[in-house]
Amino acid sequence: FLESEGLEVNPSEEMPTDPYIERRKDAAALRTYQTPSAFDKTKQFLEMDRKVLRFYCVWDDRDNMFGETRPYVIHYYLVDDTLEVREVHTPNDGRDPFPVLIGRHKVPKNRYNVESSFPAVVMELSDNEIKEYYTPKDFKLGATVPIYGRKFLIYDCDNFTKAFYYHHFGQTEFNSLDVKEKLRELPKMEIPPYNHFGSLEDSLQSCLSLIPQPPKKDFIKMLENDHKVLRFEAVMDSVRPEDNGRRFILCYRLADDMMTIYEPPVRNSGIIGGKFLERTRVAKPSSAPDQPTFYGPQDFYIGAVVDIFKHRFVIISADEYVLKYMEEHKSQFPEATIQTLRDHLGQARAQKEMIKGGPMKVRRSPGDLDILVKQVRAQLKKIAITDKTRVDEMFLRYNKDRSGFIDAANMRNLCRSLQLPVDDDVIAALIGQCTSDPEGKISLEDFRRFVESS
Repeated sequence: FLESEGLEVNPSEEMPTDPYIERRKDAAALRTYQTPSAFDKTKQFLEMDRKVLRFYCVWDDRDNMFGETRPYVIHYYLVDDTLEVREVHTPNDGRDPFPVLIGRHKVPKNRYNVESSFPAVVMELSDNEIKEYYTPKDFKLGATVPIYGRKFLIYDCDNFTKAFYYHHFGQTEFNSLDVKEKLRELPKMEIPPYNHFGSLEDSLQSCLSLIPQPPKKDFIKMLENDHKVLRFEAVMDSVRPEDNGRRFILCYRLADDMMTIYEPPVRNSGIIGGKFLERTRVAKPSSAPDQPTFYGPQDFYIGAVVDIFKHRFVIISADEYVLKYMEEHKSQFPEATIQTLRDHLGQARAQKEMIKGGPMKVRRSPGDLDILVKQVRAQLKKIAITDKTRVDEMFLRYNKDRSGFIDAANMRNLCRSLQLPVDDDVIAALIGQCTSDPEGKISLEDFRRFVESS
């Protein structure tokens, strides 16, 4: 009708809601309640109590003067999202043993990201000003975590931390970093050439310090080898006829590796004997002057040629102590050297044993056995063992099995101790005169009778 009358009509509008009807609808509707999506701290306490993430890290302070790389341990407590930083102390590190660097509390990522209007001079930061704290997502191997201005490089963690990251974040690779500081190669000091002032050791000490110290000696070697001297007999090998064939005694001291050479005086030789070389260390002629190689015990053996200050000496003999020393230290000498010296001294040792076993030096010829036996019995009387008490002591000394008898071996040992001949025929004749036993056993009574009738 209105349009037919030429009037413009507005479009249709919705009917206004009735407040009363709306209240009736809300009252009749079924009410539902929903818990807010806030984090449950009680559940966090029950599940995460006593669970701590442990990270091993270092603080690199080498950019500052006297700075160094110092190890630390970061403990992240899952129960309340707090952390602490503890310092790792080593023995003799020169630092006071303060265990905790940063106490346990919630650490903000950036404590300076606050509004400029906040009065930081008179008020502490609270949760309202700090936007974000550190969480387990911020820690991983190889990451650098800044905590209050210090940058900590995480290089490793414990097994519980690895298991936690595997179950909660799906991380499978845990490659630890090598943070050990590589030692710098220090420049080596070049030793100047030997200037021939003093000994080589004394000259070297002047290159090691401004105030030269006396060279250190091997006191253990000196104590172990004190008064131990190896003596050799040597002849001079020279082109001069008057020097060729001169005999010397070469003494090598094991305590300090020094040598001394003496020349025994020879009558009508025209050469005054005595000390040929003072006590000194002798370097080999083939060694370098700056690094000399000195003569050692291994360089002396039968037939060795020793060049001492342009004098050649040929070793032709040695004493028995040299052989004894070589046998006690077989690892230092070749077996051929020891055997050569043993063969050389074998004949002299045999002659010495013969002299020691028979100082009477009775010349023997066929048919003189009875005379020799009489001389031995006379020597027994001369040695004054005819006293009955001493006779019993001699008998009991060699009657070790306490059988009441001594045999030929005991008689031989008895004669050897008295420096009497110990030849088999002499011992057999003595036993034949001492006892009539077919086995050669001598009783105490027979031994007394034999000695007293001498």
